Amino acid sequence: MADALDLITTVVMTRNRRDELAATLSRHPSQVIVVDNASTDGSADMVERDFPAVELIRLARNAGAVARNIGVERARTPYVAFADDDSWWAPGSLQRAVEAFERYPDVAVVAATMLVGTAETVDGLTQTIAETAGPPAADGAGRPVLGFAACSAAVRRDAFLAAGGFDGVVFFPGEEERLTLDLVTAGWRLVYRDDIVVHHHPSSGRSSAHRRQRLVSRNHVLTAVMRRPWRVVAQRTVTGLGGGSAAALGVMAAVPRLPAAFARRSVVPSYVEQQARRLEGVTVRG
Repeated sequence: MADALDLITTVVMTRNRRDELAATLSRHPSQVIVVDNASTDGSADMVERDFPAVELIRLARNAGAVARNIGVERARTPYVAFADDDSWWAPGSLQRAVEAFERYPDVAVVAATMLVGTAETVDGLTQTIAETAGPPAADGAGRPVLGFAACSAAVRRDAFLAAGGFDGVVFFPGEEERLTLDLVTAGWRLVYRDDIVVHHHPSSGRSSAHRRQRLVSRNHVLTAVMRRPWRVVAQRTVTGLGGGSAAALGVMAAVPRLPAAFARRSVVPSYVEQQARRLEGVTVRG
């Protein structure tokens, strides 16, 4: 597909990782939109100075994962690939993602294989997605999944926006779960493809494991409040409170955000809940 790259935009979300961003921006083969989450390290100025072909959006405050929505809204292509400031899509992968979207009009998300570091080890979340994916679809679209990692996924722009994109209730991380449930409820397919690859060289400036576990625990509860039955909310709350200090702090941190989560509550249909329940108890490795 000679003009595949004309149909997809790479949206890069960044905050205070100027050096990593400078190293990865030139690796993106498609048109690029950088959404800067109120960086204070000169990241936006660097993009403006050194990458004039890149479209830059400067945010006045850190919007978390919602920054990606802003990039998708600005995109003028039917498909969007996400990347973080420390990741990029392997050569040929964006073209294959576009081909999948063009060939299968009910596919909303293409989840790629994420390889980590110079050793190119398979990311733990990718392993979990692969292990829980269904058998290959008869039409060749890929293996159906109920989840994805944002920095290694491409989306159909209209479907993403119609489902509300990522929301500010969870902020970051774990923003993919609620969107996944809403897309499946709306009748879209999400597929995993091991022939589509993203490289991820994790920044040394990433959050501590303790802080990340706290945020994951918080957002696990908030997402359940927004979309899952009350028994799941209770299970996640109890699990978090008994899961160590970081997880327990995360559950408590969910409390101030509960009004916003309640306002967005819309329980998924039983058939979607059944799919989600089949994946309960799966531990993400890595």
